Amino acid sequence: MAHSPEPPAAAEPRRSMDFSLFYFASDSQELTGSRYQLLLDGARFADAHGLAAVWTPERHFHPFGGLYPNPAVTGAAVAAVTERVAIRAGSVVAPLHHPLRIAEEWSVVDNLSGGRVGVSFASGWHAADFVLCPEAYADRRRLMRDHVRQVQALWRGESLAFPDGTGTEREVSVHPQPVQPELPIWITSAGGVETFRAAGAMGAGILTHLLGQDLDDLAYKIGEYRAVGGRHVALMVHTYLDDNADQVRESVREPLLRYLRGSLGLLLGSGLDGRRRIDPAKLHPDDLEFLVLRSFDRYVDDCGLLGSPATAARTVERLRKIGVDEIACLIDFGLPSGTVLKGLERIADLNTAEGPWSSTPA
Repeated sequence: MAHSPEPPAAAEPRRSMDFSLFYFASDSQELTGSRYQLLLDGARFADAHGLAAVWTPERHFHPFGGLYPNPAVTGAAVAAVTERVAIRAGSVVAPLHHPLRIAEEWSVVDNLSGGRVGVSFASGWHAADFVLCPEAYADRRRLMRDHVRQVQALWRGESLAFPDGTGTEREVSVHPQPVQPELPIWITSAGGVETFRAAGAMGAGILTHLLGQDLDDLAYKIGEYRAVGGRHVALMVHTYLDDNADQVRESVREPLLRYLRGSLGLLLGSGLDGRRRIDPAKLHPDDLEFLVLRSFDRYVDDCGLLGSPATAARTVERLRKIGVDEIACLIDFGLPSGTVLKGLERIADLNTAEGPWSSTPA
């Protein structure tokens, strides 16, 4: 008897693409006037134009990213000037803080915002940050996982036991109680595949970037993340759009080169994800500049949103196809604030455009 044909395999659900704003200031020492005006103006724009979120990081003791030592504080400021946009930490370096403190601070922001917060947790990537808690550095990855579980429990209203000033175990819970019954969480990864797998297994989102990994690498890691249940991938992408792609390239050249010199210098010296630690001062300047220029070309030509809306649309579709759910547009890499704010209009256009990545495709 003839067998009936096998039913076709279920198609992979079509993923739409969210757009959010990500802040990681290029050089806080260069800024004059109101150093947080771009953050607040950008947050107001994101709120008014339906962008998904505003992310601020945790960085310490260095001009690169140094505007953002505490994302709960900047998140509270964003909460005060917005009504709808999600407010997220990208990231909280969990081993530097007591889990009670993390839960308390973000519960306050959740209340201020009416239940709009989310937190990406990181284990920490630079030893210098751990002057705040030096004993945590060696075991920072386990501590991050433990702190995530404890913060989640505290967020749900559970009491946990911690030693008080006399060494006595004391049951404590968080006040004020947050608005959201569950805290939306992500895990930050610089590219280690085990971090992707761990995030998926614990039901967390993943927040990552393209410094040190290409799109083929990322596609593989997203596949590993999905295989164990991962649901949401947010990707930091340097972003500035205008109608003339050639003009964009020239406009971003010097700011982005300065930004990349700062970020690569920190990354090479961090020993991140088991990579060999390299002192940038010991590299020949020509070698360091080669790395910077290669990174610049890759961001502009291949994987950044640095060009015209048409070129950006192609990049968005490539990212959607490899499984990215949200592009966290890193906008504060050194362009003048007025230029950045004007460029946000093109991000808003992408967000509402009909295309393969939109919720209402053409």
